[in-house]
Amino acid sequence: MKKIEKSAIFLKNKIDLFRCPVCLQPYSEVRGQTMICPDDHQVDLSKKGTLYFLNHGVKSDYELDMWLARRQLLQAGLFKPITDKILEQLSDESETIMDVGCGEGTPLHNIEVARQNSQDTYVGFDISKDAINYATQQETDAFYCIADLAKLPFNNQSFSTIIDIFSPSAYAEFDRVLEENGQLLKIIPNSNYLVELRELLYNEESHNRSYSNEKVLNLFKEKYPDSEQIVISYQFDIPEGLFPALLEMTPLHWGATSDNQARAKAHPLKQITVDVTLLKHRKNKSESVL
Repeated sequence: MKKIEKSAIFLKNKIDLFRCPVCLQPYSEVRGQTMICPDDHQVDLSKKGTLYFLNHGVKSDYELDMWLARRQLLQAGLFKPITDKILEQLSDESETIMDVGCGEGTPLHNIEVARQNSQDTYVGFDISKDAINYATQQETDAFYCIADLAKLPFNNQSFSTIIDIFSPSAYAEFDRVLEENGQLLKIIPNSNYLVELRELLYNEESHNRSYSNEKVLNLFKEKYPDSEQIVISYQFDIPEGLFPALLEMTPLHWGATSDNQARAKAHPLKQITVDVTLLKHRKNKSESVL
């Protein structure tokens, strides 16, 4: 079955997940490969089986090479302990899961594979069309779309779990689309995340040599005072030949001088620290959108 046909079936079965980003009404019909709202606003599936919900121009900072590099490292297991910890938070029952800023799709795909008997529904979105195209290259039942974080094309209380790995957040929108008793799982980097790479790329006087997640963490705690924090920290052995991909996959190298980048390439790391925090919020009844 072609991807566009598979996605059309998904939309017909799951039309209740989506709402029109123009008039904010739930979509009412899937006609062929087109989803239509009551005001006749229409969105068409691409040949790759994706939907484009943006009604304004956007530019992703990530280029094709960065997405390819990211896929190489993630498929090599760079984030496996992170996705394993996310899996521990999921219910034994079927879930409807949204991946915010899903990128090229490897983390969501790994979760899908691990829960292949759970009858889950998976939706990933990103503002990067290139990333979404990469995501659809995998053998997956997940649905992918290009969408605006600040104006999600999803109905109220549609998802049981929202996953946000290193992506920006729109908490009001997350609260809106999250089911009562649903959960938000947000991964943020800690100060030692890829610390060896920072020290390789930046001199001691550079502000880029260190990182603090304090602002993001404090905002989350202010928004969700009863949230949990789970630290995930480990060493990852970089596979032979993949250090250039590690350099390419992260924005860390953007501010480094050409000399420091050359030095890093000449002295490839064998191991890297992954140090993150999983922030977990469980939505209660008082937060439900009426």
